[in-house]
Amino acid sequence: MKTIGLIGGMSWESTALYYQTINREVGRRLGGLHSAPFHIISLDFEDIATRQRAQDWPGMSRILAEAARRLQDGGADCVLIGTNTMHKVAPEVRSAITVPLLHIAEVTARAILARGFHKVGLLGTRFTMEQPFYVEHLAEHGIECVVPDEAGRREVHRIIFEELCKGVFRDSSRRALQEICSELASRGAQGMVLGCTELPLILASHDIEHPIFDTTTLHAMAAVDFALEGQTFASMQH
Repeated sequence: MKTIGLIGGMSWESTALYYQTINREVGRRLGGLHSAPFHIISLDFEDIATRQRAQDWPGMSRILAEAARRLQDGGADCVLIGTNTMHKVAPEVRSAITVPLLHIAEVTARAILARGFHKVGLLGTRFTMEQPFYVEHLAEHGIECVVPDEAGRREVHRIIFEELCKGVFRDSSRRALQEICSELASRGAQGMVLGCTELPLILASHDIEHPIFDTTTLHAMAAVDFALEGQTFASMQH
């Protein structure tokens, strides 16, 4: 089994979800007491969030590139950035290592196309919804993104940073997100991309009428696929 490397802590709430999802899936596929060989570098999100507000993307590129190198040097066979927003610096991180970087928008695009969809709603931080790095990545696959209006973007961003990243889950916020999803569907969105790794902590498939693309789970499953590549259930049993 290959070793997974995760740059986490952005926030640690979703990093814990990655760890749980990956290990549960490895156990489900292989049986017994199997779990994933896993290296995690967990960053201080206060520092990253401060740099995000200051638009210090070069500084964040250096921090994440160094984390990726440390994961690789420690034996990781692939690297994941455990956040959608910080994939803005994915090219710089990828250029810093020689092992594969599993890109969250890439695995999300594949899942959207597998459903035959070409227009989706996108929920995430302001950076993900408003800057081109994520929308353009999906557009390269022929997928159009519909994002909330200004008030909607402000509310989604607030829920993420003021609540979800702190482990706060309010029914009122879930209802607000449901209303935003309904509005995106009225504009032609065939499904909803939870383009923030904390959003699955408050929104599930039964919460809205349209299909959800949970980027955290999709990214985690891609890591499991990579780690178990070439291994079968039978070959791993004792």
